[in-house]
Amino acid sequence: MGKKCYPNEFWSKNRYFSSMKEQVIQSFREQFGKEPLLASSPGRVNLIGEHTDYNQGFVLPAAIDKKIYTAIAKNETNTLNVWANQYKQKLSFSLEEIYPVEGWATYLLGMIFHFRQAGHTVSGVDVVIDGNVPLGAGMSSSAAVCSAFGFALNEMFGMGLTRMDIALIGQKTEHVFAGVKCGIMDQFASLHGKKGHVIKLDCRSLEYEYIPFDFPDYKIVLVNTMVSHSLASSEYNVRRQQCEEGVSILQNHYPGISSLRDVNKEQLEMHQAELSDIVYRRCSFIVHENERLLKGCAFLNKGDLKSFGQLMFEAHEGLSKWYEVSCKESDFLVEKAKEFEAVMGARQMGGGFGGCTINIVKQAEVEKFSSYIIDLYKKEFAVLPLVYITQIEDGAKII
Repeated sequence: MGKKCYPNEFWSKNRYFSSMKEQVIQSFREQFGKEPLLASSPGRVNLIGEHTDYNQGFVLPAAIDKKIYTAIAKNETNTLNVWANQYKQKLSFSLEEIYPVEGWATYLLGMIFHFRQAGHTVSGVDVVIDGNVPLGAGMSSSAAVCSAFGFALNEMFGMGLTRMDIALIGQKTEHVFAGVKCGIMDQFASLHGKKGHVIKLDCRSLEYEYIPFDFPDYKIVLVNTMVSHSLASSEYNVRRQQCEEGVSILQNHYPGISSLRDVNKEQLEMHQAELSDIVYRRCSFIVHENERLLKGCAFLNKGDLKSFGQLMFEAHEGLSKWYEVSCKESDFLVEKAKEFEAVMGARQMGGGFGGCTINIVKQAEVEKFSSYIIDLYKKEFAVLPLVYITQIEDGAKII
């Protein structure tokens, strides 16, 4: 139930604030006449391991320095009042009966609903929300919204929940209130990020390991195709169904498997004839992507960024040709990045059908790369792409 909406519609394409923290607090004072608790939670990048999370595989995300801010205070009622800084719009919802709504506010309602479902008392609150997670860029603003709001509620109502507890409630909110059967990666990364590290997360056991990403001479550069990933939510669910179909067929031969995480290349190829071509291609991508991620972690632990980057190029080829969640714009950006000597690796990032490519670029060449890629893209598509130079930061926090 519910319809997928994109909370990153809520924040403008290119807003940079010298002090968003003060701006959000001031907005709260103006709207509600009192002092708030302030929480922030970041967007995320994922270096490798795409669409593996809902197949109980591995992912390698990191929190970044683009954030959602939530200012909040109790209002002694049973009403959620929220001021949208970007839209200059105030919305109010009774908490007597909570149900999904159109637009970004469904995430706030979903978090309250699932906290209550878990037995926690959450009464009415006043909220101001804003952020600088770029529009349509695949940095998972919905998870950042859920994480910032959930983190603030946990603090305000003294629930004593762990970061993982809040991540799982954020995932339920996506499933029930936004209608997308996402994995746990986005919420996990937003809450568990650690500066200077990526996170190897086992999406089955939820065990995780911080992997150093200590390459001071390189930057993570995101290039926004400016293509709205409007197909991402519906096609995301289709891909999930196709993977589940493959697992169902393979279970006839291997009863012990419960997801593509348990399948190796040899097993998949042995029973290829029993799978439709499209289901085989989807499953093959996931099986190979898990292997790429494990190899990639080994390369990072050895400080071998060049080999890791080659795996990123391979991953994009799989996303484009095997999982078919790319688009001509993303393919173009990755192809041109590959031709730029200072780029170690590049691929489409996120659910697909638009959003950003992620590139690892020598710091000394970032400006030159940005000009190069902008000029080529503008000439090819008559669109000016936005470029974001990011750094890896900590996860959600109370400010």
